[in-house]
Amino acid sequence: MVVRSRVRMTGRSVVNLLCFGNRAVSLLYGNSLRSLHTSICNSSSQPRAGFKPEKVAVVTKTTRYEFEQQRYRYAGLSEEDLKQLLAMKGSSYSGLLERHNIHTNNVEHIVKSLRKEGIEVRVVKRGEYDEEVVRWADAIISAGGDGTMLLVASKVLSKDKPVVGVNTDPERSEGHLCLPVRYTRAFPEALEKLCRGEFRWLWRQRIRLHLEGTGINPTPVDLHEQQLSLEQHNQAHRITTMDTQRSTTPPPVMWTGTLNESFSKPSLLPIRSLNEIFIGESLSSRASYYEISVDDGPWEKQKSSGLSICTGTGSKAWSYNINKLAEQAVEEVLRIGKSQTGLNIPLSRDFIEKVTDEYNESLVFSPDDRRLFYSVREPIVNRVFSSSRQRGFASKVCVRSRCWDACMVVDGGTSFEFNDGAIATVSMSEEDQLRTVLLEN
Repeated sequence: MVVRSRVRMTGRSVVNLLCFGNRAVSLLYGNSLRSLHTSICNSSSQPRAGFKPEKVAVVTKTTRYEFEQQRYRYAGLSEEDLKQLLAMKGSSYSGLLERHNIHTNNVEHIVKSLRKEGIEVRVVKRGEYDEEVVRWADAIISAGGDGTMLLVASKVLSKDKPVVGVNTDPERSEGHLCLPVRYTRAFPEALEKLCRGEFRWLWRQRIRLHLEGTGINPTPVDLHEQQLSLEQHNQAHRITTMDTQRSTTPPPVMWTGTLNESFSKPSLLPIRSLNEIFIGESLSSRASYYEISVDDGPWEKQKSSGLSICTGTGSKAWSYNINKLAEQAVEEVLRIGKSQTGLNIPLSRDFIEKVTDEYNESLVFSPDDRRLFYSVREPIVNRVFSSSRQRGFASKVCVRSRCWDACMVVDGGTSFEFNDGAIATVSMSEEDQLRTVLLEN
């Protein structure tokens, strides 16, 4: 990942928890609580008939074993050299090979099950997965974990093409976006349920991105490939920028005068986000400077550790960890609240755990909810910069970059350069929904 993953509890989180005091008191007196979010939209639907595609693409993840092989293959390392190198890094060669074999066997099981049903199958490595594969397939199976599912979903622009995730290493991968783990081995049973219509469609909302402004480069950087090349993130963007400039014919329209930057009109990027968009400086120790407008409201200058904008699907992922509170913080705030108000608020472990869980669960909303949820990470607030809301729901978020070496990262896997003058409009559209399957355990 090109940005830091550590999460700190901000002062505004403490204020939010104090505002949560009424809910804590209602917990004390046993009243039922309402969540911070309401989802009135339920687009999961029972199919009228079974679903049996004629052509299925199975997109497989790159295992850690394959990754290490690819990463150092240009150095001419033998398998014995790779063993020694992994040992020096504290990794187990035999352990990586074992997990690789588990994944490979499960992929073979999926493919054999499909072909047994007379379905034409095409197995594709993640590096070979492109728009042509998407067009060819009637349905796509992601064989890996959540990361593979996010990659597969990003290139599926039609809401009529089903995407099914199968966790090929359940012991090491969470697989929130995949079928229940028992279907990894019982995949023929999952196929039978699909054919008989014993499932529900879940239409997951996704994010679309329009990019415009000065000095932008719409050429994406695949962060997985960047890791393989051992390049620094900012260097990877610099290379793609130069390549784009060399291949552009005719040359871009220039500003008159001495300015040498082209201005781009709004362009819809050919990628959709299932989890979240992150905007921020590539160097995590540098504050991100930008302007933000929520639902066509006034622009607000902000400095922070970056901005996350997620879907309901993504509300269980990074966004959740940005905003969640720890029991220690809850206890300290409740203790202050008790001393300030004189209320007889219990500070038992059970009560603190109940309040914490209720607060954190309120951060999660339905995958079919048609709202965005934005989170400002560690905002800097002073007489120059403000943060009127650290997080909230929106239909549209516009961000104007004032950054030096920033990126806009889609689902942690695809990065776009996003420096001073670039403007991103983040929104949702019904036509971008992702068609996925719900199977009961």
